[in-house]
Amino acid sequence: MSDKDIIICRCEDITLGEIRKEIAQGKQTLEEIKRACRCGMGPCQGRTCSPLIANEIARNVGIPIADIPLPKVRPSTAPIKMASLIGGKEHD
Repeated sequence: MSDKDIIICRCEDITLGEIRKEIAQGKQTLEEIKRACRCGMGPCQGRTCSPLIANEIARNVGIPIADIPLPKVRPSTAPIKMASLIGGKEHD
């Protein structure tokens, strides 16, 4: 297996090769890469892949890793009925 086949984002099944391709196309932030290939948008919200991608950006672009801001983690949400919040009927 070559480097490019290493899975970086397990949630979205994104490989190191795909990340390097996005960087080669000019994307230099985690947000740009996230929008291009959904990396970091799975259930873990980038907790495992964001540091790996930041390291790859730093290495390929030549900037210190400390200068690459990590995205904010947003917890997953599920819709609920308003009645559940205000004490509606049981099992609503």
